[in-house]
Amino acid sequence: MAAGMKGLKKRRRVQVIVVMAVALAVSTTLVGIAMKDGINFFRSPAQVAEAPPSPAETFRIGGLVEEGTLARGQGETIRFNVTDGAASIPVTYTGVLPDLFGEGEGMVGTGRYIDGTFEATEILAKHDETYMPAEVIDALKEQGVYQPPDAALATN
Repeated sequence: MAAGMKGLKKRRRVQVIVVMAVALAVSTTLVGIAMKDGINFFRSPAQVAEAPPSPAETFRIGGLVEEGTLARGQGETIRFNVTDGAASIPVTYTGVLPDLFGEGEGMVGTGRYIDGTFEATEILAKHDETYMPAEVIDALKEQGVYQPPDAALATN
């Protein structure tokens, strides 16, 4: 009788391990799917102008804050255009801007493109290429408006 109980316990333990392995595989898959959705694709203003993303899609946009477009509206809402030299996209943002944020400066925003305006939920200011994402530099170089930081240092 004791031998029969041992076999039963062993079979039960194997079943528990199999169930746990399946649960782990399922949860890993779900986390992977969730993370895939959470990765914010980067787009330049020119790419947004050519192929506007759906309002449901959260993505990152980057470029330079266009000169003469920065306006502080009612409350804490700020409006400005982000440009890569080829296209200019209107941006709205409600919140506190980073210290380095200003016209002619590099920026990256995360948000959604709704009715022709990028509604940012986060703004990061970039003041030189050591902080500027490679995608922004590539987009600016593509349009011929990229200035390496060494050029700025030479004029100081």
